[in-house]
Amino acid sequence: MAPPQRVSSVDAYRGFVMFLMMAEVLRFGKVAEYFPQSTFWAFLDFHQSHVSWVGCSLHDMIQPSFSFLVGVALPYSMASRASKQQSTSVMWMHTIRRSLILILLGIFLRSMHASQTNFTFEDTLTQIGLGYPILFALGFATERIQWSSLIIILFLYGLAFALYPSPGPYFDWSETGTTADWEHNLKGFAAHWNKNTNLAWGFDRWFMNLFPREKPFHFNGGGYSTLSFIPTLGTMILGLIAGKWLKSAVSSSWLIKRFVITGVTLLVLAIFLNLSGINPIVKRIWTPAWTLFSGGWCFLLLAAFYFVADVKNKKAFFFPLIVIGTNSIAAYIIAHTIDSFIDQSFRINISPNYDMLLGEGYKSLISGAIILLVEWWILYWMYKRKIFIKI
Repeated sequence: MAPPQRVSSVDAYRGFVMFLMMAEVLRFGKVAEYFPQSTFWAFLDFHQSHVSWVGCSLHDMIQPSFSFLVGVALPYSMASRASKQQSTSVMWMHTIRRSLILILLGIFLRSMHASQTNFTFEDTLTQIGLGYPILFALGFATERIQWSSLIIILFLYGLAFALYPSPGPYFDWSETGTTADWEHNLKGFAAHWNKNTNLAWGFDRWFMNLFPREKPFHFNGGGYSTLSFIPTLGTMILGLIAGKWLKSAVSSSWLIKRFVITGVTLLVLAIFLNLSGINPIVKRIWTPAWTLFSGGWCFLLLAAFYFVADVKNKKAFFFPLIVIGTNSIAAYIIAHTIDSFIDQSFRINISPNYDMLLGEGYKSLISGAIILLVEWWILYWMYKRKIFIKI
């Protein structure tokens, strides 16, 4: 059995997602702050930031897209290993190893500037690592079981939040990092998914304090939580289903139609849950509605990349993204480790004020563009020499 070929659209989509993450160094927020009357920079700032609670920006789609694409890649990975005559037990050993490496790598990257190991599990890599063994097990299952698993996961996760008691009249809001009158707090039934007063927050107040810490854990400032790995698994299951369709597609038109219908259906369901107050669309705690909403966009984005890159054969158009997407782990590590090193190197070797070329307001754009260019060049150098970091 020959190993499956790489799909350009998947690499391009993954590269697009990683580019959005790497492009944080442009710091549009700094430019928008300098030009407060500019709607253009305000728009870019919004889409390079996470929304405060309910809703979605382009930046909010980075993590679900990356998680979705892990699922998309799994059928190809399993087929590749099967082509090498690997047994199921060997595949399971690789899966467990990969899961542990992702978790530990996520903790390491979040601990780089801390005085001690920062045991945190809401990072993209750790969230994927926690759910990956279950995803792998579902890779052997039928599509009906995969859809059923997704429904059960989202229903039980939402039910658990709904059953968790909301703050009472004597609730100590100082333990949450927010206030009772925070403008983004939801009312009624939807209040079960408010920031740092929900089930996931309650779990972390116990779980996070099992690890060595400088001081006791009370809340995550952004409202992120460990338990989000459960609905994140739902996002990866959607990717797994998409990957199986992609791998076995009878025709490109059949595949695009299925992607678009599925994407639109998921979006409609999510918006209904949000507007009805049954379940809000909140990325930070990965509500079931967020899994459906972001999953819907992932299907539509994959359909668009597939149409241009694979159907219309415009791979060259996406080449800069493909360079990043084929080495996504390397891109992730580079973006989290050498940004400041590149900046300091230019200040020492070129000019202390090299970023003042266009004036004070555009400093972050100049330094960010230089950092991005150097990081992409490193990935291009690796690409040309076929050096790919895999876990």
